[in-house]
Amino acid sequence: MTAACALLTVQSGTAQAGPLDNVIRLEVIDGGATDRGTHLAGLRLTLAPGWKTYWRSPGDAGIPPQFDWRGSDNLRAVAMSWPAPHAFDQSGLRSIGYKGSVVLPLELTPAQAARPIRLRGLIDLGVCSDVCIPAQLEVDAALTPDAPRSSAIAAALAARPYSAAEAGVTSVTCTLAPSDDGLQITARIAMPPAGGTEVAVIEPGNPQIWASETETRRDGQTLTATGELIHAEGGAFALDRSRLRLTVLGERYAVDIRGCQPG
Repeated sequence: MTAACALLTVQSGTAQAGPLDNVIRLEVIDGGATDRGTHLAGLRLTLAPGWKTYWRSPGDAGIPPQFDWRGSDNLRAVAMSWPAPHAFDQSGLRSIGYKGSVVLPLELTPAQAARPIRLRGLIDLGVCSDVCIPAQLEVDAALTPDAPRSSAIAAALAARPYSAAEAGVTSVTCTLAPSDDGLQITARIAMPPAGGTEVAVIEPGNPQIWASETETRRDGQTLTATGELIHAEGGAFALDRSRLRLTVLGERYAVDIRGCQPG
């Protein structure tokens, strides 16, 4: 395994947390070329004890991470995979993310095959302990097609949530009803228990629609999650159920569900 160190800078008005390099460290792992003509890489984030960072849908208390790869060379497209995250209680609100260490796998499509990729970019994310700090990580790593395969990237890909089929999901329905601010959504998922207290996260598939924290309950083989959807511009709106994404987080495993049928 080879790792290219990334430069880290901070943009924050909060001084209480001290130097950020004592809080979070970033490495870029080079995973080499794939048989599909793409290139694998991984972003390894290592957090100090007691600190966490956020998943792509961070919850009401979280800061959504953002990635900008426009400074890269020989890069046409980037596809990111997310290992299954954890749910945290943060001052009475739920946040979704990671603690300790996490590797975020990237599959990179080069503009010109068999040529090295220079991965340059900015990552804006939040790190939280007793205080939350918005941070900016600067990436600059030279990736080569003949780099060896990485066991860390392979393990992170294996840690992704199960698909609906892998988890034994047999049906997913969504019922919508008007609410004071938008729509109330009730999702009913027929699936075996994922273990412990299950958390369901709703992603509407439209960046203009905000989804609240859900309330979940289980009745035998059915998990029911209820939340609220609100459009950024207010008022009535249409929801494309095929674009909706439901993630169920349990103690044993997580499940990634795409789309739902009318209830």
